[in-house]
Amino acid sequence: MPAMTWLGWFHTMMGIAALLLAIAAISRHGVIKASTQTGAWYLIVTVIVAGSALGIYNQGGFGVAHILGLLTLGAALGGFLLERFNLFGRASPYFQAIAYSATILFHMIPAITDFLRRLPVGDPFIDSFDSPVLQGFHLAFLMLYVLGVGFQILKLRRSAQ
Repeated sequence: MPAMTWLGWFHTMMGIAALLLAIAAISRHGVIKASTQTGAWYLIVTVIVAGSALGIYNQGGFGVAHILGLLTLGAALGGFLLERFNLFGRASPYFQAIAYSATILFHMIPAITDFLRRLPVGDPFIDSFDSPVLQGFHLAFLMLYVLGVGFQILKLRRSAQ
């Protein structure tokens, strides 16, 4: 595994900050919203993380992590447009929650993959993208995403009544 570059370290630290901000936004407001200070900071940091991911090429060129960076940018923009312009009327907050939550999922997939491929140094947990351990984490994150979106939808429905 190649050594971490300065851009890689910056990307990693900002990614951790983004995840902490997402947890704070959801715990405080039930959903991520650009109209709240925590949600706005989450989205700003998320755009920085996704943008910096596009500049990391130490593993052989454009790959899955770059695609996830683009998906993150798209989901953040989509969620913002839904929040700002109420494109789907009363359904907009639900789609917004789905989009903003997808950004968290798109952060976690490359984060756990890189973590498991790098640590412990010299004898990493996995040596292949086909590792059952890695696939288990990816499935767990997908299930957490579905549960998290379900929680947010219930919260939004209760607040709409």
